Amino acid sequence: MKIHEYQAKDLLKKFNVPVPQGDVATTSREARQVAEELADGPFVVKAQIHAGGRGKGGGIKVAATFEEVEKLADQILGMTLVTPQTGPEGKVVNKVLVEQAQDIAQELYLGMVVDRGSGRPVIMMSAEGGMEIEEVAARTPEKIFKEAIDPAAGFFPYQARNLAFGIGLNPTLIRPATSFIENLYRMFINLDCSLAEINPLVVTKGGAMLALDAKLNLDDNAMFRHHNLAAMEDPDEMDPLEHEARKHHLNYIRLTGNVGAMVNGAGLAMATMDLIKAAGAEPANFLDVGGGASAEMVANGFRIILGDPNVKGVLINIFGGILRCDVLANGVVEAVKQVQVKVPIIVRLEGTNVEQGREILANSGLTFTVAADMLDAAKQVAALVG
Repeated sequence: MKIHEYQAKDLLKKFNVPVPQGDVATTSREARQVAEELADGPFVVKAQIHAGGRGKGGGIKVAATFEEVEKLADQILGMTLVTPQTGPEGKVVNKVLVEQAQDIAQELYLGMVVDRGSGRPVIMMSAEGGMEIEEVAARTPEKIFKEAIDPAAGFFPYQARNLAFGIGLNPTLIRPATSFIENLYRMFINLDCSLAEINPLVVTKGGAMLALDAKLNLDDNAMFRHHNLAAMEDPDEMDPLEHEARKHHLNYIRLTGNVGAMVNGAGLAMATMDLIKAAGAEPANFLDVGGGASAEMVANGFRIILGDPNVKGVLINIFGGILRCDVLANGVVEAVKQVQVKVPIIVRLEGTNVEQGREILANSGLTFTVAADMLDAAKQVAALVG
């Protein structure tokens, strides 16, 4: 789960990670009030969206006065901000973060991620802050220093010192850098983060270390332990269909193709998407209805698939195990009767109660094409969508 920068900084403060003073605003008047409470300028007005590259897109501005803060906030709020990470459609800005501008002496990079290869949290640090870390990794990978943390042993301060010395940090900053890294790691573990990125981590001319920008991703699978964090999710930043799917406990990811897919099991769903593409079409979504789905969940999934106007055909691929084929068939029939379906539907059923499922479809009075196997289903739907 992604959260906004201002939310990430609120969490950082709770773990004694220093951040600039500031607050979030939803109107230009509120933005001015935040600046007046900060008192001392200059100020920075930052668009709050789930995407990087905001500065390049005009979403981060510096203001010298309270009046300028209000003017810039008015310009940014409501704008459609296009960055390299939003795509050409951009994202609408509904909030801004107003902070005190900093007198920067040095920009660093600090990141933490769960490394699947080693199965451990890895801390990364570089003196090349303020730019995309992917660019640094591609051009000068030797400038990125890493420390893998053994989950059984935990974090040791010497690992933070290794990073600080590795990037050539001034010796007077080693102790505050060690404290900064240790506190960030403590938050990373306690909040079940999958990513924590401070870019840039700045050293001010006064010698302070601050998280000038912050990006946190939280593990969706751990949200049952963090109900307060789950409430931070911003529906405005989600795809509407994905948000609707989450309400019904469906694992749905919207893609850009024209063939909707309903499958039970993540592995089978990935294989189905591969076959759709191999047949010459493009999948419009990933949808795993799960092994224990009810007819109601199947109907909800069907409605969500058809809510995508790009869908020109639907492929249903079910291997009946826990989710019996007759249950799936009842759900499909119920959904088709409730939703005006104007696209062809290809069904491939195998497994438990497959004959009953096919009979339900055949006797429904609706038009379904039943495929012989997975490849036949993919070829048929690809031919129908053109």
